[in-house]
Amino acid sequence: MSRIGKKPIAIPAKVVVTIEDRKVSVKGPKGELFRELPTGVVIVQEGDTIVVTRANESRTARQRHGLCRTLVANMVDGVSQGFSKKLEIQGVGYRASNQGTKLILNVGYSKPVEIDPPAGISVVAEGNTNLTVSGIDKELVGNTAARIRQVRPPEVYKGKGIRYAGEVVRRKAGKSGKK
Repeated sequence: MSRIGKKPIAIPAKVVVTIEDRKVSVKGPKGELFRELPTGVVIVQEGDTIVVTRANESRTARQRHGLCRTLVANMVDGVSQGFSKKLEIQGVGYRASNQGTKLILNVGYSKPVEIDPPAGISVVAEGNTNLTVSGIDKELVGNTAARIRQVRPPEVYKGKGIRYAGEVVRRKAGKSGKK
């Protein structure tokens, strides 16, 4: 049985969970999230905890058990605390700035790159080289951070580009390093 799927999900104060068949709605101080879970799992609210169990012992039900528990737990965490990812920009002349809700990136291209984050996601440029992507939906925060990083991923010779905070980029020796 799934170790992750067996764990009950604690519901913090000020968070309201509504379960109708396979549809789960979570409302908290930071906002509201809604998700329809796939077939094969049963979700039940018992007091101030949520328990996700399998409907049967089929292969798909076993595969989805831990996934659905994690999705619901992320929804509960998102509406109560929120999620954020930090990005760093490295390179001479590389910088980022905010213009309203848009993010403007100057990362070595002939024109600045404008990124308009999806609804519910905020991107804040702290200084010129640090970015913080935050929101209540963990999946959307991660996808937005990945889209920003994809504009100029870190390259292996000089290390220039956009990287996650704490990401280690393995550097290669250039032509002169070959002996």
